[in-house]
Amino acid sequence: MGARFEELAWRETPIGEISLRRRRDPSLDVDVYEVKLDDEFLMSSLFPVAEIELARLGLAPLAGGALDVVVGGLGLGYTARTALEDPRVRSLLVVEAIEDVIDWHRRDLLPFAAGLAADARTRFVRADFFAAVANGAGFDPEAPGRRFHAVLLDVDHSPRQVLHPSHADFYTVDGLRRLAALLHPDGVFALWSNDPPDSEFQRTLTEVFPTSVAHVVRFPNPLQGREAANTVYVARQ
Repeated sequence: MGARFEELAWRETPIGEISLRRRRDPSLDVDVYEVKLDDEFLMSSLFPVAEIELARLGLAPLAGGALDVVVGGLGLGYTARTALEDPRVRSLLVVEAIEDVIDWHRRDLLPFAAGLAADARTRFVRADFFAAVANGAGFDPEAPGRRFHAVLLDVDHSPRQVLHPSHADFYTVDGLRRLAALLHPDGVFALWSNDPPDSEFQRTLTEVFPTSVAHVVRFPNPLQGREAANTVYVARQ
């Protein structure tokens, strides 16, 4: 058994100090990988259910194969890794603002995400997801304006709880219309949120997309001994 606690990576970024750490949880007898931004926990390998469901729910409405998918926000890699498990996915473009997070995966620091960086379908793009939508150029620097079948986003805590003020405009009607322009007809936008379904944001989605559903994803919280829940919004052109 290794050390009970290890900081695997750390970096000062424009939005704060981001770190990846591994700790041994003696009560659960597992290694836990956690990402912190300054003193705030962003994600934990103890609670991957909703990140996994973001990919499953986001890809489920799509028909046919040869899907081109964007994942916004790499994090611990659960959403991207799950998307690759769908044999219909032809290409996966992962848009991540922090180079160090991409490096975690290239260095195989996260055993549960093994194979993500090495998969021939995966390409990492170091970019600000929200700026890429706002400027209209899109996510692929090699093909400006390229359209995708699905965009799966997990960056902010929720549409109301953003990590940086510059993200807020994305969650408006105008911001979502710019995103919709980067989707194929019948394409899907799926969004992870830490908050319960937000009726105001759902109304915003319906102004842009013909159909949208807020899925409540429930999972056990072993640290608190109770059930927890996240929301996955799925909107379709």
